[in-house]
Amino acid sequence: MDPKTKKQITTWLISACLLIFLMVIIGGVTRLTRSGLSMVEWHPISGAIPPMNDSAWETEFEKYQQYPEYQKLNHGMTLSQFKFIFFWEYVHRLIGRLLGIFFIIPFAYFLIKKKLNPPLMKKLLFMFVLGGLQGLYGWYMVKSGLVDNPHVSHYRLAGHLILAFGLMAYILWTALTVNKEGFAPSTAYNKEKLQPVFNWIIAVIILQIIYGAFTAGLKAGYGWNTFPKMAGEWVPRGLLPLSPIWKNFVEHTFTVQFIHRLLGWVLTMLIPGFWRYCKGFQLTPQQVKAIDWLLWTILIQFGLGVLTLIMMVPVWLGVLHQAGAVILLMTAVYIRFLLNSVESA
Repeated sequence: MDPKTKKQITTWLISACLLIFLMVIIGGVTRLTRSGLSMVEWHPISGAIPPMNDSAWETEFEKYQQYPEYQKLNHGMTLSQFKFIFFWEYVHRLIGRLLGIFFIIPFAYFLIKKKLNPPLMKKLLFMFVLGGLQGLYGWYMVKSGLVDNPHVSHYRLAGHLILAFGLMAYILWTALTVNKEGFAPSTAYNKEKLQPVFNWIIAVIILQIIYGAFTAGLKAGYGWNTFPKMAGEWVPRGLLPLSPIWKNFVEHTFTVQFIHRLLGWVLTMLIPGFWRYCKGFQLTPQQVKAIDWLLWTILIQFGLGVLTLIMMVPVWLGVLHQAGAVILLMTAVYIRFLLNSVESA
């Protein structure tokens, strides 16, 4: 593959990552403004066209009124208020459609020009399948809230978020792989001692993202809004009231928030510890900068989490906190690539 093609493909894939990032941000706004159940149907093609006149808006509003969210939570909502929540869900879905177009057209171009080797083509097709599954899963999540209890399943919310993060990470890794010659090799470097440690850090980051989704889906962030103690205690009582005991770790709002706090503390110790540990190794400038960035990202993300909690989840802070999670994981993926792209000492 010639350098020009590599640059084009890398730019395309990084741009796709940024579009997914935007979609995650809009998804956060949609969730925090409680707009996610405003569109009660899913039409992948015709749904791209919004209501264009008063009659069409009335029809959409009447459909919404037939479902429990309106009947139990938003009874008496005006058409103007409905348009507001409809807007965020519509934009969220629209970006998904645009992302599909943004992917298909360049892919077709590179395919026709015979600029894709078989391994890369397989990866791109896998991305396309993942993107389609994400759209289907998004509707599967929405359907869980179109029932007597007008709240989406926190399990499905977590799955939807993890799929988005996973797709973004896979695209980023592929983009970095296409352009791997642009990364300087390390000298006197023992990657066997760094990679396993960092793998555990990534695992904790992913677990924390899942618990962030659980916290959001269960609306656990709206209670116990004190810090650093929770309910006046470091380890609060009443963490395990449910039976069987495993339900406490995934369904009890009090326990889920405690675990989310705890994992935040763990990461805020692990990442600075890893940063300090890396000082004993001869790293490339790219690796040093990336690890420095990870350190600052976790410190800022921890601060955003605390502010989001004590201010009872204002929309703008909740969105920033979700964006911080994306940046944290993508930085970790970038570092993991850099650690993987060099040979052992």
